[in-house]
Amino acid sequence: MNVLENLKNNIILLLYTVLVGIISGAIIWTFLKVMNLSIDFFWDYLPGIVDFKYYTITVSLIGGLLIGLFKEKYGDATRELKEVTRKVKKDHRYPYNNIIPSIISAILPLTFGASVGPEAGLAGIIASLCTWASDKLKLFNKELEDLTAIGVSATLGVIFVSPLFAFVEPLENEEDVKLPKTSKNILYFAAILSSFAIFVLLNQLTGSKMGIQSLGNATLTNLNHIHILLLMLVGILLAYFYFITNKYVKMIFNKLGDSFILKGIIGGLLLGIIGTILPLAMFSGEHQIDIVMANGMEIGVVVLIVTAVMKIFLTNICIESGLKGGHFFPLIFSGIAMGYAMSILLNTNVIIAASIVTTALLSNILKKPIAVVLLLLILFPANLIPLMLLTAAVSCLFKTPEGLAVE
Repeated sequence: MNVLENLKNNIILLLYTVLVGIISGAIIWTFLKVMNLSIDFFWDYLPGIVDFKYYTITVSLIGGLLIGLFKEKYGDATRELKEVTRKVKKDHRYPYNNIIPSIISAILPLTFGASVGPEAGLAGIIASLCTWASDKLKLFNKELEDLTAIGVSATLGVIFVSPLFAFVEPLENEEDVKLPKTSKNILYFAAILSSFAIFVLLNQLTGSKMGIQSLGNATLTNLNHIHILLLMLVGILLAYFYFITNKYVKMIFNKLGDSFILKGIIGGLLLGIIGTILPLAMFSGEHQIDIVMANGMEIGVVVLIVTAVMKIFLTNICIESGLKGGHFFPLIFSGIAMGYAMSILLNTNVIIAASIVTTALLSNILKKPIAVVLLLLILFPANLIPLMLLTAAVSCLFKTPEGLAVE
């Protein structure tokens, strides 16, 4: 009887996880659809009927003010991805009392052109819903921490169109967990695949194309080893720039006190100024990657390098000023823009150059080489896996400079 009861509970748990995955996938699709529609309205439709020289600065400034006012009233609901996972591990659950403000707080920065990705806000939303569902159904309280973490992983799998990345990312350098490893792995796959499947289905039913697309193929012939080393070094230096700007931007905004309005206005103003000079530095970077790949030669080496560097700087400004979101998409864009610039300078294949710089950049920051390579496979061809794994391993050997680690 105990065996049958245990089997029954496991089946219910599996079905519950699949249901969480389906609901998560539908929510993520809806969120991204609304985000894209709002971006199209403010940045494509309105500029077509409003001829105003300082449009970008004005809209970004208004956006920063609105976000500041919203946070002043409802608090800072959006947390970065690391904060979400850390809170789940610490509290074994995630708060859901402010779920509506969390949704609005997550979508506003993206709407007004902030240089952040949607993954941070969505991870918090899905974590909240997982905790809420378990509380209301009074099911699986002992497994709540793991189920919430699995929901976050499903979110990453859908956003980055990479189920394998979503599975490996939380397990690489894994800490102790409550569920037996085999059971947990099954639940991870169930949630991630069901979430991914419903997302793909909704895309097909509506004719939408949301998610990162492949950049094309590359042939591994006549590789210049000096060029490879130089490209790795460029990616690592970009990572160090990320750590440095993260520390000092955080320090500057902390000195401004607790005024969400002041921080939002400053963040919106800087976003508008930089965005006016370097339009590709705005937004998450997902669609801007296509622009770089299609027009890199016309954009030019100098603009590509400056854009790649300023993208990282602007992302840290947006996050610390309250225009919060994730780092992943902006960092990927920065690596690709810099890789394209280096391919012109070194006269080498752009796909290979972009893959090495981007892999080195992300690997040095995340210190999760396998997860990084799996994530970037959605962009780069599979025949580059050995080169990307080598790049990731080398990049991880370079430690984060003392005093610059991101908390």
